[in-house]
Amino acid sequence: MFDMFTKKAHLDRELLTISKMVGIYCTDHHADSQVNLCESCQNFLDYAELRLQKCPYGEDKPTCAHCPIHCYKPAQRAQSKVIMRYAGPRMLLRHPILTITHKLDGLIQARHPRELTREQRMQIRNREK
Repeated sequence: MFDMFTKKAHLDRELLTISKMVGIYCTDHHADSQVNLCESCQNFLDYAELRLQKCPYGEDKPTCAHCPIHCYKPAQRAQSKVIMRYAGPRMLLRHPILTITHKLDGLIQARHPRELTREQRMQIRNREK
């Protein structure tokens, strides 16, 4: 259980956090989504998962709000803001540990990958393998 909160599982925890947020938003805004996500919310979650998998930071990824790279397309970025503004305050009561770890992750300062030396980029790639 505690593996979910270690640095190694950082991206898995990010995906779990966004999926819980989308679940809260979808349940409250789409009447027919009490069990499963609606098509629109599921498409957004699939897109978010793809972006997480392709993140150039890998396990050293900062939270999206503190990231110097904006990898979401404008429509999905706007949808993300709507979802997070709604679900964010509700996360503390429903998923307190995820909320606290997400806030702690927000303290990570990230440098743009272009600012890293070649050796630093290679170290990140080797850690991911």
